[in-house]
Amino acid sequence: MTAPEGRGIAGHEHDGTTFRILHVSTGNVCRSPITERLTRHALVDRLGDPMGGGLIVESAGTWGHEGAPMESNAEQVLADFGADFSGFTGRELLDEHVIRADLVLTATRDHRAQVISMGHSAGLRTFTLKEFTRLVRAIDPATLPDPRDGHDTVDRARALVRAAAALRGWLLAPSAEADEVNDPYGAPITFFRSIGEEIQQALDPVVTALTGVGAKR
Repeated sequence: MTAPEGRGIAGHEHDGTTFRILHVSTGNVCRSPITERLTRHALVDRLGDPMGGGLIVESAGTWGHEGAPMESNAEQVLADFGADFSGFTGRELLDEHVIRADLVLTATRDHRAQVISMGHSAGLRTFTLKEFTRLVRAIDPATLPDPRDGHDTVDRARALVRAAAALRGWLLAPSAEADEVNDPYGAPITFFRSIGEEIQQALDPVVTALTGVGAKR
């Protein structure tokens, strides 16, 4: 059965020309803002396109501080990476965010469970960030649509999520903690920087897989 135009399977909506990545943490003032802005920064670095080649990157929090600014230490971490932290305001995770997302990447397994519990057939497109990184590393890039062969980034991103979902039950984490990013809220800048580096290292292979373009060195 073909889904109505503009709608994916079981209530998952998309317009066919964009791919939405939603980063989720607790308060949406530390981890998910860092991950959102580092992802955007990496997309510009690889594609030279401020619009991300059709990839839209957002964030929200399961207990999000609606309208709150990013934590100052999180801003400093982004500045260290040369990423833009301006204009950010926190959001509480809503059904509409999950419905519109093509890929949801969470900081922890608890966040992942909360997203999936919201329904909207989110299970096949929701991963912790580090879980998704682990799965992406196991996917042969040659099996994905190649932008150099006329495919666009959106096609490649959708294929990547399907491949990762298919691998999930076969490629398990060495430990539960291996799939999680700890919360730096209230911690000193040194801990924020270590979390920022952890997020950056997890994002690098993900953005490369999404775009088919490696980071500039």
